[in-house]
Amino acid sequence: MSKKYNPDIAAQYARLLQRQKTPMQALGAAMRKLVHICFGVLKHQTVYQSRQLEISATGA
Repeated sequence: MSKKYNPDIAAQYARLLQRQKTPMQALGAAMRKLVHICFGVLKHQTVYQSRQLEISATGA
């Protein structure tokens, strides 16, 4: 579900599938990334900012 609404997770999921990972492995990695995002937001008391904005702004 989050790969549908979160561009960071969708990009990671697609990247892992291109690297010949199974859909379940890619899903597990996406879940782990979401846990890390949630922990970071709670720990630092900040608003989540998508990395896609940073990447597109730098042109990389």
